[in-house]
Amino acid sequence: MSDETPETPDKPVKEKRPQQVYTLLVQVGRCAGDGLPKGATGAGLLCYASGVDEAEAVRETVAILKQAELAPLDVTGYGTLEEREALGHEIDDEERALMERALAENSVIVAQMTPFYGDEKA
Repeated sequence: MSDETPETPDKPVKEKRPQQVYTLLVQVGRCAGDGLPKGATGAGLLCYASGVDEAEAVRETVAILKQAELAPLDVTGYGTLEEREALGHEIDDEERALMERALAENSVIVAQMTPFYGDEKA
């Protein structure tokens, strides 16, 4: 017999997965009450979001942005701190601090918002 923790027939032992922070770029469109500047057609939001996986981080981010009366259109994930470092991304101390805060608070941090303006000639 092994030294492993036995599973009870009623409840299998679930392994608790640790929270991680994911870097997400979210494109939002216009929506009444969104607070975007006049003339903007949308915006790009750089977010740090905690989750046990990237899918959970995306779901939480979209839900929070909708609560803030924003209209998320697309989300691009750039991975965890470790994944970004492996890709050679330079991550400064301020960005690391925001990631640590998102993890500590189990939250979504919007680090930057860049409004988009449409080309009138297009």
